[in-house]
This record gives sequence, structure tokens and C-alpha cells, in this order.
Amino acid sequence: MPATGFFWHERCFWHDPGAIGVFSAPGEFLQPQPASESPESKRRLKNLLEVSGLIDELAVRKTPPACREDLARFHTARYLDALAAGDRARGGDGGDCAPYTPGSFAAARHSAGLAIAAVEAVATGELTNAYALCRPPGHHAEADQGRGFCLLGNIPVAVMRARALGQVGRVAILDWDVHHGNGQQAAFYDEPEVLTLSLHQAGNFPLETGFFKERGEGAGEGANLNLPLPPGCGIGAYDYAMGELVLPALEAFAPELIVVACGFDAGAKDSLGKMLLNSRAFGEMTRQVKALAERVCDGRLVMIHEGGYSEGYVPLCGHAVIAALAGSVIEVPDPQNDEIAAWAYQALQPHQRALIDGWRHDIFRKDA
Repeated sequence: MPATGFFWHERCFWHDPGAIGVFSAPGEFLQPQPASESPESKRRLKNLLEVSGLIDELAVRKTPPACREDLARFHTARYLDALAAGDRARGGDGGDCAPYTPGSFAAARHSAGLAIAAVEAVATGELTNAYALCRPPGHHAEADQGRGFCLLGNIPVAVMRARALGQVGRVAILDWDVHHGNGQQAAFYDEPEVLTLSLHQAGNFPLETGFFKERGEGAGEGANLNLPLPPGCGIGAYDYAMGELVLPALEAFAPELIVVACGFDAGAKDSLGKMLLNSRAFGEMTRQVKALAERVCDGRLVMIHEGGYSEGYVPLCGHAVIAALAGSVIEVPDPQNDEIAAWAYQALQPHQRALIDGWRHDIFRKDA
């Protein structure tokens, strides 16, 4: 039995946000075009795994959709009813930049079902680690609304279920999507047993959340950490932030399970982010988190697919991540890895170092 699971379902690729391009809604002077959040980058990733042969080293699973009971641990009944009603009609918008058409609710329930199954398989020891190719994404969805292409909170739903069933206690959620992981933050803001950590581009989406000062509240104060990096950060800044802040914070929390909201929109080819990572950087971050998981929680690590809007580049980034997760020797050449790494400003810049050092001083001084 392979140690690494790969969870996917064709139904997830059938979600259609409508012809809105890079915008949140169509407009009079906006020529219709496919939405940025399309199935193609995910389907190409799955296809690349098959062509490279990596998929043969994985435990491939297709799972049922999430049930109402599991969704209701996070989402309000009113919101779930509204999604279902809109799905039966002509679709609509889940709330804030979360458009959908008939059939989308079924896809979203399958997406959440993949996250649920992956977390359960790893939490119970059936698999060592896993990757869930979820779509639509989930890290922006809140209890009472969808946001930013996300209809259901895949990670909050899966983590809340696993904890409710006693499959796991302390959970750390690391979000390296280029946009702030507001959904996980909102879900666990007052929960001391769940660490939510978001490494994202400052002031991108949502505009009103993701600030360093947001540290949790009540019993959960200190268990939420936002690291809003300035636009233009590359491999050097991400490597420094991981080594100085992310990995130490995860290790200090000592989780029983680590879940990564694995977005690829911090990639250099992405249309909705302004960061400079190549596929090799995503693979290296995965190796770092995997090694930490092996030290602190018997390797229990689940990666949930989130954003990433370059149809050509996401598959290369995803393959690098899954190969690192599985410890595979199968490599797919990225023809632009070295070129991207050679771009100007890829090295850690003085203003980036000063920002990260300031956060480190504040975090570990307060936690001492």
C-alpha cells in the first residue's frame, strides 16, 4: 500500500463559475471569457501525474460528496439552503466573488468530500500523507457566505469533522496560497487547539483581512498567525519566512496533524498574484513541511489544493509538490525553473528581511 494518497473526482472539474474572466462578475464592456478559476489547471495536473507515471506510486481514491451534517459543522443552514436553491435555479453568487451555475453545488460537495476523506485517512493512520485535488477551492469560504471562487470551506469542514469524531486533536493549518486564508482564520479564530497560519501577499484578497495583528481571540489568542509578504517576494523571501517563522511556529505548536492549503498562485506565472516562485520552490517547501511532520506528528500531513490560475504552470508546481510528498524519484523537467530563479530580486531583499525579522521578534518575544 503506497503511503501517499491522491484524492480526486471528475465531478469537481464540472463546476462552472461562468464567463467572468479575471473579474467577479460580467459587465457591459467585458467581453465574455472563461473564468480564471477553471478546471483546466487541475485536470492538467492529474493528467501530468498519469503521463509521468507518478500516479502509479500513489493510493488513488475517489470519494462520495460531503453530507449535510458534515457541512453544517461549519456552514450555517441558511447559507447551505441558499446554495442548494440557487443550484436548482440558474445559479448565482455565493456571496463575494463566488459565482456558480447549476451543478456547482454537487461539485462543491464532492470537493469537500475529498478533503474529508483525505484528512480521515491520514488522521486514522490508513495513509501517512495525502494530496486532495479539490475544486472548487475552499479557503476563502466563510460560515455564511462564499468568497473568492470558494463555495464551501473544504479544510474547516474536514478538520471540524475529524476533531468531532475524535480522530485528531491538535491541528495546524498552513496556508501558502497567495491570498489570505480568511476562511480557516474565521473558522478557528477562538480555538486554541487549531493553529491557523497564512503566508500570503499583503493586501490582495480579501482586502480587509490578513494583517499581522490578527492573532486570534479569547482562548484562541496567539493561535492565528498572518504573514502578509509584500508584492514581489521571490524564492529568497519565502525560504527565509519558512525557516525563521513558519517552521518554528508549527513545531512549537506540536500538532497531531498538519494540513496545508496548497495554492500555486504565488507562482511566477500566475495571473492573480505578484510573487515569483518556481515549481522547485513549491517542492522544497513541501519537503520542509514533510520533514517537520515526520518529527512532530508521525508524518501526518494532508495537502488540499486551493488556488493557482496558470493552466500551463500549475501542473508543474503540483507535480513537484506531490513527488516531494511521496518521496518519489520521478521528476518532470520544468523548462523555466532556472530562468525564474535567475530573475532579478529573487534573493532576499533588505526590506523583506527587516519585515520578517520584526515579526519573528514580536512573535517569539510574546510567546516566550
